Amino acid sequence: MRMRTVILDTNVLLSDPETLLAFPDAEVVVPDVVLGEIDKLKTQRVDPDLRYKGREVSRMLFEMSEGGSLTDGVETPEGGRIRVVGLAPDTPMPEGLSAKNADDRILAVALQMCSEGCEDLTLVTNDLNMLIKAQTLGIKVERRPELEGGFARKYIIRPFQRYRVPLTILAVAVGVFAGVLALAFYTTSLTGRSRSADVPTEFRDLLTADQRTLLDGLTRLESSPNDAEAMKSVANAYYNLRDQTGNVQFARKAIDYYQRYLKLRPDDVDARTDLAAMLFYSGSTDEAIQEATLVLETKPEHIQANFNLGIFYWRGRGDYKAAALQFKKVIDLTSTSGDAHAALIKQQAEANLQSIIKEAEAAGQPLDVKALGIDVTNGGTTS
Repeated sequence: MRMRTVILDTNVLLSDPETLLAFPDAEVVVPDVVLGEIDKLKTQRVDPDLRYKGREVSRMLFEMSEGGSLTDGVETPEGGRIRVVGLAPDTPMPEGLSAKNADDRILAVALQMCSEGCEDLTLVTNDLNMLIKAQTLGIKVERRPELEGGFARKYIIRPFQRYRVPLTILAVAVGVFAGVLALAFYTTSLTGRSRSADVPTEFRDLLTADQRTLLDGLTRLESSPNDAEAMKSVANAYYNLRDQTGNVQFARKAIDYYQRYLKLRPDDVDARTDLAAMLFYSGSTDEAIQEATLVLETKPEHIQANFNLGIFYWRGRGDYKAAALQFKKVIDLTSTSGDAHAALIKQQAEANLQSIIKEAEAAGQPLDVKALGIDVTNGGTTS
């Protein structure tokens, strides 16, 4: 009996990496465009939970590749198989689909496999637009329930629970890091040099990537106090460490270095957006709103800044109307994008908008959704 074929969309894997192993009786296909979208997360300033899950998908596939070629298919212990599939070279895109759109390329892979004889094929996705488009193309579609506590949590308010188990290990790493910093700067004081290379490789190997970045940036600033890029790398490292630990002290350190950096590079809207997030984490909601507003005065379509501002109004001020309008704008900005990251942000904005409407009602401050242009019958999307 021929096993069925299951094609996984990017958003499903980023919701739960274990979806790779959720179909033991099937050939699980990961389109190569999905791997490309997940790989982009490594260089994007996105939610740490999203980056974590992207790394988990990559790690799982890498481990599977040790048992054979992913392009040919790797057997799973339960009797299934996992395979990475791309569009055949020089194959024209099916009518109505665009090669520039990641979702369309995933659909094209599904159609290609159907034409190759896959009679029992299912596309698994949580994206409404892809679901509808797949159905119009005659492709069977299945949805996967999102995990409680994953990316479905608030986009800016990171879930602390993820770090509960690794905190002991992390505490040891942070302790080692403090010792390495002390060693680095003690060496600097003796030699007059400021080079992270002075730290023994064996010590550096004990550090996380963010800790090494922080060490390198701080030592660069010792010799070049006005090195703007070093300031930014240090700020970003503190930002990431704050996400990993929940420690507000890292947020305050990040704020200091972002502010110093922005005095030299005031037009960097991404850095200012990150500064706003760190201000919010540290309890400075008004300042966070001011910085996010500055970003949007320069770049009104900045998705992250718009989303964060919605969180600031909602969780920082309890201003339901202002928050609802921000998430409405985010939905508008992400509705036409074929990017998987934008699609996830859109889904979360819609979920947040629905939560805000319910909270406002419960608080005795019901929103006039019609006046705000919100269509509550369409998942919280705008009309």
